[in-house]
Amino acid sequence: MTTQQTDSTPLAGTIALVAGATRGAGRAVAVQLGAAGATVYVTGRTTRDSVSEVGRPGETIEQTAELVTEAGGEGIAVRVDHLVPDEVRALVARIDRERGRLDVLVNSLWGGDHLLKFGVKMWDTDLDAGLRMLDLGIRSHAITSSCALPLMIRRPGALVVEMTDGTAEYNTRFRENFFYDLAKTSPIRMAFALSEDLKDVGGTAVSVTPGFLRSEEMLDAFGVREDNWREGAKKDPHFAIAESPVYVGRAVAALAADPGRARWNGQSLSSGQLAKVYGFTDADGSRPDAWGYFLDVVHGGRNATADDYR
Repeated sequence: MTTQQTDSTPLAGTIALVAGATRGAGRAVAVQLGAAGATVYVTGRTTRDSVSEVGRPGETIEQTAELVTEAGGEGIAVRVDHLVPDEVRALVARIDRERGRLDVLVNSLWGGDHLLKFGVKMWDTDLDAGLRMLDLGIRSHAITSSCALPLMIRRPGALVVEMTDGTAEYNTRFRENFFYDLAKTSPIRMAFALSEDLKDVGGTAVSVTPGFLRSEEMLDAFGVREDNWREGAKKDPHFAIAESPVYVGRAVAALAADPGRARWNGQSLSSGQLAKVYGFTDADGSRPDAWGYFLDVVHGGRNATADDYR
């Protein structure tokens, strides 16, 4: 495969790691990086031979790697538990051995939805489940960045993307569960802290959130498919603002391809916000701004519909 950059493959020659790429936003980010020409190492715990605690055998890291390659990049699947530092160190050593560099790290690690119960008081939440959410959503990110950054900072231009749920502005609101609130606000602060550490070595760190994400798990929860997803609005009218994973994938790919991305350093960004700047759309050609919709309409009382924010 050529590493010559073109307008359609601006990330040719780029080496990326998407940690937590089995499904959802992580898978979409990996595929869109591949579509832009990148070589993408995709990690997770669900493979064709083993299933993680999430319990969804239908999505595997091997599938993600194949989708990356089909999109035009090179996908490489590696089973890694990112809560085990030695496994992450071995992954980074392999990338160093095979490629000699790492340009983009996307921390899309989570997998805690099965533990989550909204509206339950902190003291009524199972403590083991709550602490597991913190491990999955915070500790795994810190371990991965700690192990990967020594390789990344060998060259200027390193990009770290902390994936989360909610912008800094939106997450000033309580996220309806003590442990989930911590797990989803912490990556925003981690990106800010990493941005300070990376300034002197020419690197950039940001947090990125999708809006109301039509992940595989969410589609199942609403009993719809991607081709009839609007039927889900019958259960929840706010589902009308939902976006496909492609949207946030394109957001991260646009950031990675932007030579001036340092202007975003330390900031909390969303797919809808970046679509307005970079000009990309969701798979259906729309540009949903879910967080604007939730702030203005759902919580702010503005008389508008989801279509006004697409």
